[in-house]
Amino acid sequence: MERPLLYLDVDGPLNPYAAKPERRPEGYATYRMKPEGWIAQHPGEPRAYVKPLRVWLNGDHGTGLRKLSERYDVVWATTWEAEANTFISPALGLPELPVVTWPSPPEAEPDGTFWKTRPLLAHAGGRPFAWVDDELSEADRAFVASHHRAPTLLRRIDPRYGLRDDDFAALEAFACRLAAPTE
Repeated sequence: MERPLLYLDVDGPLNPYAAKPERRPEGYATYRMKPEGWIAQHPGEPRAYVKPLRVWLNGDHGTGLRKLSERYDVVWATTWEAEANTFISPALGLPELPVVTWPSPPEAEPDGTFWKTRPLLAHAGGRPFAWVDDELSEADRAFVASHHRAPTLLRRIDPRYGLRDDDFAALEAFACRLAAPTE
């Protein structure tokens, strides 16, 4: 069986943007970044005057993701797209990772699924995968279960806390189950 993919979102799983704004979560460092997507949200404002985006990142996540990369092909599945390699990878000590490119603008889904769901299934091309994101729902789980035959793990991450030890344990366990020989 092919190695599973690990689809990784930034905002929510790695950057707990919904945490109390006046209190950085324990273990996180504050970064100030100006990705193009952030600049684009300030049309007409000179780049120099755009206040940098505050991003909280936890170095332990880099360690955990490097460990998971022994079992997974890790892929950015974020609206940061390739800029995740420019800004997030270096901060976490990650190598440059492949990136899912999204339709522009994102297409609304009539059945209540997240707009990333269909593009991720197309990207996976039938391979097993795990996906960590803060916007996953039961509708996404049902859609993936009915449209993707390979094993999957869809793990919703609370954007107030980001990835936690139990999330890393669940990702490790999923990859181990896939690698276990079947009788």
